[in-house]
Amino acid sequence: MKPVLQVALDMMNLRRALRIAKEAVKGGADWIEAGTPLIKSEGLESVRALKREFEGHTIVADLKTMDVGGVETEMAAKAGADVVTVLGVADDGTIKEAIRAGRNYGTKIMVDLIGVNDKLKRAEEVEKMGADYLCIHMGIDQQMFGRDPFEDLKEIAGNISIPVAVAGGINSESAPRALENGASIVIVGGAIIKAKDVTEAASTIRRAMKERKAIKTEFYRKYSESDVRKAFEKVSTPNISDAMHRKGAMHGIIPRIKPGRKIIGRAITAKTMDGDWAKPVEAIERAQKGDVIVIDAGGGYNAIWGELASWSCKTKGISGAVIDGAARDIDAIREMDFPVFSRNISSNAGEPKGYGEIGTEIVCGGQTVREGDWIVGDESGVVVVPRERAVEIANRALDVKEHEDRIREEIQRGSTLSEVMELDRWEKIG
Repeated sequence: MKPVLQVALDMMNLRRALRIAKEAVKGGADWIEAGTPLIKSEGLESVRALKREFEGHTIVADLKTMDVGGVETEMAAKAGADVVTVLGVADDGTIKEAIRAGRNYGTKIMVDLIGVNDKLKRAEEVEKMGADYLCIHMGIDQQMFGRDPFEDLKEIAGNISIPVAVAGGINSESAPRALENGASIVIVGGAIIKAKDVTEAASTIRRAMKERKAIKTEFYRKYSESDVRKAFEKVSTPNISDAMHRKGAMHGIIPRIKPGRKIIGRAITAKTMDGDWAKPVEAIERAQKGDVIVIDAGGGYNAIWGELASWSCKTKGISGAVIDGAARDIDAIREMDFPVFSRNISSNAGEPKGYGEIGTEIVCGGQTVREGDWIVGDESGVVVVPRERAVEIANRALDVKEHEDRIREEIQRGSTLSEVMELDRWEKIG
């Protein structure tokens, strides 16, 4: 089978999907997928609209059918789908009914192995049932933990005879790898539909597939534990807050930084009393290069941080300080370009009495902070990312940013935010 580039229109708005599909086809996309979110949002009218608009192109209805395989396949086929997806975790009867209905209506059946534990065994079973295609699929939520779909692809493609599709965060760097591991159909979503120039993005991936050579990109990739800092460098604190469902943002903690400055690092925590600067300064000794010192001073008004503490951090390579209390010497701190965020500013300093603790769980800006949690701060404020969710949240924040980049492009072409998002359709009722 000649390698196929399938664009997955995983979005909620049919009008946007049609516009993006036109650009993707211009760039070389072969198959056009009405993604599951699009079908759930717009119904099978999305399949009908794609069939009308792209006559001659294969239209995939990504139903992910789990039950009543015959009924759902018939519905999609009558709407114009050339290929319908059924979940591999579905009952055998569901898959067989979908295949029978597909034969009756001239529609191919692709079995998606997302969520299947023994993928090779299930692949062999559904091939015997008569499925037309298999899909090795690493879902978006799985991708957020840095996983890719290639772990199982080569083994399965080498043991079955029907064409295999692969999906899961594929871009111009990984598309050739998909083909090398046995895929016949390369399914690409975000790396095309979130691109500023969809046509160019599709064309680049098509070229990478044709030449069987990776084309380097800084976009639409997933990060692992080893490079989570790099991922956080690419996103803003609003991106991270959105990725955490509007959680994690400190309240009342103000940036005292130069424009464009940012901090990223793991937290070293200190708890003290208003004006007692002993533990915050001692925490500098415990901190390592790249860490962020986070201080709970009870929201006090006497400074527990200033120029000399900042110089101590700067010489050690500490990324910054976040203080639920007061700081001083702000002019000097800005001049040395050391990032400090604080609730208050005060010329008055206290005394180093030594009350408090280092390394314990604290509350700063209304957010719980533990030692080792990730701290990201910029001109919009500070967010806390729990250490055990850092990889996931970094990848989700990148996804938020990439979606916003595409929306920004559509606005700059002449739309408004309300028009792009069709807000009047999505306002909460009741």
